[in-house]
Amino acid sequence: MTFRTVFSSPPADFKLNHTQQMLMMGSCFTEHIGRYLQTRKFQVLCNPFGIVYNPYSMAHALEALCAGNVDEFIGETFENQGVWNSWSFHSALGHPDRQTAEASMHTAFSTARAQLLQTDVLCLTLGTADVFSLLENGQIVANNHKMPAALFVQNRMSVQAIVDQYTRVFAQIQTFRPDLKIVLSVSPVRHLRQGMIENQRSKAVLSLACEALCGQHPNVSYFPAYEILMDDLRDYRFYGEDMIHPNAQAVEYIWEIFGALYFSETTRQLNQSLEKLLAAVQHRPFHQNTPAHKAFARNQLTLIEQLEKGHKAIDFSIEKIYFQKFI
Repeated sequence: MTFRTVFSSPPADFKLNHTQQMLMMGSCFTEHIGRYLQTRKFQVLCNPFGIVYNPYSMAHALEALCAGNVDEFIGETFENQGVWNSWSFHSALGHPDRQTAEASMHTAFSTARAQLLQTDVLCLTLGTADVFSLLENGQIVANNHKMPAALFVQNRMSVQAIVDQYTRVFAQIQTFRPDLKIVLSVSPVRHLRQGMIENQRSKAVLSLACEALCGQHPNVSYFPAYEILMDDLRDYRFYGEDMIHPNAQAVEYIWEIFGALYFSETTRQLNQSLEKLLAAVQHRPFHQNTPAHKAFARNQLTLIEQLEKGHKAIDFSIEKIYFQKFI
């Protein structure tokens, strides 16, 4: 007997590999998958403006990157509790010194624009359909920066509003990246500030918007991260202590399904070799100067040399420096 509903989906209509350039934006779940990709040497830039929860702010960021409007995107920075921030960035890019904060934001924008101009795959994870606007001017913010709730008004985007905005954004990006592949997903992280019912309604809006965008754009596909956690794992033992965020075991399971859908057999085999190398780097011997550990380091350098011959796009300089110091 089967005591769970097992996720089943046909493979994606394109495959990811280590030569492609990738840009990922979205909720904190984006960062989980992004780290898995980065540690396996994929060429990916993840959340250059920090975590972005709502579809409007993500689309607004992409529009700004297309146009190169950095100053307009950053806007007027403001100080709160000793830290300078922008309504377009996550608090992680804030800084007690205004010039340092703005310089960091300019750098993040330049890096993201350069990546978008060459990206092959764009992955967007939508967290909530709810947006917060400043009462004083109606500007939708990417992050509240723990400012008083009285400064904002909350609204929910409609399915059509999301579809219209992203249809426009996708068209802009494809003027310079016509072969771009786009992967949409709904974050499995629940937004419970307004309660469980409102969270489900918000996720439903996102799901329907993703369905419409996939139906209208042949280069857009959907990865069901939300559905895997809700309907396949479906158990609180797969959540962290806050009972909101997926735990490490859940993230790894979703990552495995992601790989099954988007990786070719060649890419999966390469990932296995890279995972062994990563484990070797993380290994901390009790005695570094023994003949056994020197032999271990030489074996890793031999593996790196073999990988370099077959995968010239991958940079192994950090790993080579690490193991060479033991020889």
